[in-house]
This record gives sequence, structure tokens and C-alpha cells, in this order.
Amino acid sequence: MTLNNRQWLINGRPLGRGLVDDDFRFVESPVRPPGEAEVLVRVLTLGFDPAQKGWMENIGGYVAPTEIGEVMRGSGVGEVLESNDPAFKPGDKVSGMLRWQDYATLPGKELLKLADDDLLTANLGALGTTGMTAYFGLAKHGRPFPGDTMVVTGAAGATGSVVGQIGKIAGCRVIGIAGGAEKCAWLKTVCGFDEAIDYKAENVRGRIRELAPGGIDVLWDNVGGKLLNDLLAEIAMHARVVICGGISRYETGQLPAGPEHYFNLIFKRATMSGFIVLDYMSEYPVARRRIGAWIRSGRLKFAEDVQHGLENAPRTLMRLFTGANFGKQLLRIA
Repeated sequence: MTLNNRQWLINGRPLGRGLVDDDFRFVESPVRPPGEAEVLVRVLTLGFDPAQKGWMENIGGYVAPTEIGEVMRGSGVGEVLESNDPAFKPGDKVSGMLRWQDYATLPGKELLKLADDDLLTANLGALGTTGMTAYFGLAKHGRPFPGDTMVVTGAAGATGSVVGQIGKIAGCRVIGIAGGAEKCAWLKTVCGFDEAIDYKAENVRGRIRELAPGGIDVLWDNVGGKLLNDLLAEIAMHARVVICGGISRYETGQLPAGPEHYFNLIFKRATMSGFIVLDYMSEYPVARRRIGAWIRSGRLKFAEDVQHGLENAPRTLMRLFTGANFGKQLLRIA
């Protein structure tokens, strides 16, 4: 029996503007059977990140350029249907770059076999690239110490919420910045943040001065733009600033003006660094075991925002840029 494969193709370059429906094209085509060393996977759930818009614009910098007409890239978890790779058998659960489609045929070497348990979808979030980003960004660049004051922007997002909780495990006092009273309450009551600032209703810089009079020791930034500029003015001596993302840039597609307060890095003998989590792939197994143990023990919590139906994939990605999602944005396909 020939399977039909629904797919979303890249149809536009949303540079300098928000995403629109016409940036994607919905098609159907026959499923390609697996060749030598390949595996056919039924896609179960897709994960979404703001960087995907950058991939469409070809401004990602660390991934291969995208082409108009290619299947939209996206990570996912799925179930093996057929395998010509001895490492996989039908029924195995796997994760990888499965893309926006019902079925993915790809080399087995590009897949990771997963435990089929209650944390399956967490492999797209806290146990996946999201968690790896938080873990290695802090361990290698933020270098938190007990007693440090840590500030996290985009704190209610998938990455930010994990960053803050790892900061608490490391003994830091953690302040999160998020949009809306509900998200701020969740950070404090569920994730254990010490304080949360609603950037939609409060003066962020003024509140930071109240809550962190000694300055910010570790600043984790997921936003960029004016918010980063304001927080650079409030860093402490020997602060570590970690640049993880720039959702303000992803939305406009334009580079923001350089931060006016960057010279404070000199005055405070601070460092500011960016990183690509793929540089630490060889260490992923250690991080997964540690994060998994924190989740199982209740020390680390995460939220998943689950939408449904492949036909809703473009709108699900758009949710990230309006703040509609609460936690890791997922789309259940099957």
C-alpha cells in the first residue's frame, strides 16, 4: 500500500517582517520507501523554536541554507515503521530532524533512539535541544556560583524556564522576566524562581534595581534589543552575560542597534559570550542523564503547549512570536 505524505514546503522568505500564511505551501506526495541504511518514521509530534524563522530567512548562520520548495525543517519524535538500519526496528521511538510532514525517510545515523515512556515528548524540550542549550550555556558560559543573582529574559519560555531552575539547583537567586501575570506566577509557584517581572506591566530596569541592588551576576538573554541594553547597565562586577537568542530580532528579521551600555562590560570586568549548543554534542548523554534525574526527583519542572494537526503547523510557529505559547511549543501530528 502506498502511503500519502502531507508536507509543508517553504514558500517565502519572511525577512524584515512577521510570518504569513503564504510563507508555506501544503502539498501531498507519495511516501518514499527507505533505501540502504535508511529508516521510515511516522511523525508523532513536532517541536517549534523561534530560530526556525531565521532558518527560512537564511540568517541562521550555523545551519545549511534553506531552499524555497524544501520541506520545512523541524525537530520531532516519531515511530519507526520500516528500517534498513540494524540499529532500529519497527515500533522504536526516535527523534531527529523529521520536518513538517506525516512521514520522514532519512538515514538511521540522523536519528536518536528514545525510551518509550512518559517523558517521550520531553525529548523535544527539557531532554532535547532546549535542555541541552540551558545546561551547556550555563555550565560553559554562565558559570553560576551559589549566592549569585541570575536574571533570565524570556523566562517562561521552554529554554528560559529550564535555565532558571538549573540556576536554582546551582544555588543562585533567580529573577525571571516574562510577559503577563500568569506566566510570572507560574515561574514563582511552579519553577521556584525567587522573583518574576512582568515586562508588559512593569518598568523592568527599575524593578531590577529594586530586586538586585548589588547587580546581576549571571544574565541569560533570549530576547535582545532594548531589554538586553537596559540589563547590561545593571550587571555586577565580573558578571557573565550569556547570549542565547534574540526573539526581537527573529520577529523583525533586522539587526537591532548595538547596545548602548556595552562599555559596562569593561567597567565591570564582565564577559559576554554567545554559543552554539551543537558544539557540545559529545557531552549530551551526561546532560540528559542529569536533567532526567532532576525531572524524576521533582527538582526541575517543564510545561508543554500542545497544538494539534499538521494543517496547523504554520500557525503553531507563529504563536512563538506573539507570546501565545506557555512552555515548549509542540504540535501533535499522530
